[in-house]
Amino acid sequence: MATEEELFASVDALLAEEPQLPPPAERARLREAAGITQARLALALKTSTQTVKNWENGRSEPKEPRLSAYQRLLKGWAAKHPAHSAPAAPAPASAPQPEVPQTFTAPAAPDVEAAAPTVSPTTPAISVGSERPAPSRPPSSRRPAAKKAAKPALDPRFPHGPLAVLDGDGSAYGVDGIVLDCPATTIPELVEWTLRESGLGAPKLNRNGKDADPLIVLTAAAAVKLGLPERLEGHEQRRSLRLPEDHPVVKQVAKAKWQLTQRGFGPWARIYRKAQQGRERQCVQLAILSWDALDERSWPGVAEMEPADIARVLGVYAQRVITPRGSTAVSGLELMTALRPPTKPERDAETGNWISGHNPGSLGTEPMDPAPPEATPEHPVVVQSGWTGGFLNEEAYQWVRSVDSLSDQECLLPFAVGLDLNTAFLAAAARLVVGLSAPDHFHAPKFNPKIPGSWLVDLSHIELDPRLPSPFTPDGSRPTGPAWYQTHTVAYAQELGYDVHPIEAYLRRETGAYLDPWHDRLKTAYVDTLADLGVTKDLDDHAFLAAMEQHKQVDPALAAVLAAIKATVKGGVGKLRERPQGKHYKEGERWPALERPTWRPDIRAAVISKARVNMHRKLNNMAKMTGLFPLAVLSDCVVYPSPGASPLDFLPYAASGKPQPGGFRLGPTPGLAKLEGVQEMAWAVDLMEKGLNPARHIKGGDAVLDDGE
Repeated sequence: MATEEELFASVDALLAEEPQLPPPAERARLREAAGITQARLALALKTSTQTVKNWENGRSEPKEPRLSAYQRLLKGWAAKHPAHSAPAAPAPASAPQPEVPQTFTAPAAPDVEAAAPTVSPTTPAISVGSERPAPSRPPSSRRPAAKKAAKPALDPRFPHGPLAVLDGDGSAYGVDGIVLDCPATTIPELVEWTLRESGLGAPKLNRNGKDADPLIVLTAAAAVKLGLPERLEGHEQRRSLRLPEDHPVVKQVAKAKWQLTQRGFGPWARIYRKAQQGRERQCVQLAILSWDALDERSWPGVAEMEPADIARVLGVYAQRVITPRGSTAVSGLELMTALRPPTKPERDAETGNWISGHNPGSLGTEPMDPAPPEATPEHPVVVQSGWTGGFLNEEAYQWVRSVDSLSDQECLLPFAVGLDLNTAFLAAAARLVVGLSAPDHFHAPKFNPKIPGSWLVDLSHIELDPRLPSPFTPDGSRPTGPAWYQTHTVAYAQELGYDVHPIEAYLRRETGAYLDPWHDRLKTAYVDTLADLGVTKDLDDHAFLAAMEQHKQVDPALAAVLAAIKATVKGGVGKLRERPQGKHYKEGERWPALERPTWRPDIRAAVISKARVNMHRKLNNMAKMTGLFPLAVLSDCVVYPSPGASPLDFLPYAASGKPQPGGFRLGPTPGLAKLEGVQEMAWAVDLMEKGLNPARHIKGGDAVLDDGE
């Protein structure tokens, strides 16, 4: 006869076993008896509808923590709906019942060309049947308790959001805490699962555009499990490395009749099949974390986060900006096209069939050669024509004031205070009219500030205060003769009261505010993310400075999103004039970037010209209102001598306490200023005497500003 000790040991062994579920057919019967759809159950258990189908047909089994929750739910249903169909005893009125959220069906995504996305309340996360309510977000993420950001309306075609982070155990972490079970063991299987079962993707941002391809981010463990090397090694920068064409994974992709883009299988890989009759193009974007897909400068700290936190960071960015498609620079450029698609459907006048037509206001589908002065020295239009007429030099400020121009009064001030303009390039893109057609050449044209283009003008006769940088050159020096300028630079010379007489010009007849929707979406993303970090528009200047001082500590994940948004602005503008890469390039050859309609150095020049002019206008107004002159400027950062350690000690305010218009103003929106750093005045003068720029190091330590952030 068994002893009590033996019986207890047997019972403990049973308790230690995983929960036992009824057979797959019984699981389906119980769910149907309860009147619950597979989609509704999937939403409650934070998984995919396909996964629930797999559980009910025996193709896969749930894992913890869903296993225990699913078992508890099935037991509850079994008590109410026994197999012999006998009526279950009614539960007491006070007994709590497992609550399952209703399926939320959102309206179709709106056109974002002219307005921000429609938002709607989100369905609260509910843990079904678990002993302990699951947190609605990863425990390591911290948000301010006061405000929850509204999310875009869900698209029923993409119930699980735009992306997922796949770990080595097959768990795919999506947005809003959802975790999917991914059974794939090869890259082709992963692509098939993503397109057929995952429910991942995002709706188009413009009614004439295309839906975003789903993104799968691979951790190092997931990459190894799928047959990829944990790291890519080579002599080049890791982000430019690729798998060799004879690698087994590349062969697997080809054997399964999938294709890789010309970029090959690198840190950001696109695997696709071309559109066939009656079917749209199929494509999955992969990002491999251990191959440095997420640059530390654009995504600070993100690659080291837990998968659920990475999914949260990238998910917020995808919802507010775009599903990442490569570096933030690539995403910034592709956002322009997503918001201004090159084509739209239209009826053929002869056949009545729908055809692809030009979308007005876009850059079209074909690349466009620039005018020679807008190009780079290695560009074919320059090399083949033998052009020697000079080039546009519309770049951001890098100026340091002469130490000899400092007054004794300035040198005796105790502090040097740096102000940084929020996303100055983004502010410059607002309502910016650019050329949409090819340039035409004109001799001795009359200047028109409304026509975008490049003008050969002599501005050397314009004499301005030497304590300010010249608005016409990046280094702030006075022009020495005729030079090429973008329209905004020449218009500013007129604004200052000087006559301008262009010698020649390359101008564009068709124009438009191409960047407006790009500006609007990124501005909303920037302002909303800052607000989530506690920096809101309603703060007074004292409260704003205090909030900015600690906003990065409020929520490191959202702080990383903010950094990525800023990098998207800077990188997107830079990509408009991407230079050739690789040691094998020869001058005069075309390089891949030239085949894009978005290779438009003239648009880049327009943005930077307007940003630099905006900066000089503020510097000039500050001198008139306060008598203060800057010590140095680096892109969007300016350093002033100050009697105190705060911008409040020298910025101009009216008697009412409101900031004076025209100068620098503090605030959280693009174009307004924030504190960049404070140092002693002696420190700044010492750097200036050495020919170094105090604006580059005003943060302290080895911090270096990136142009255009």
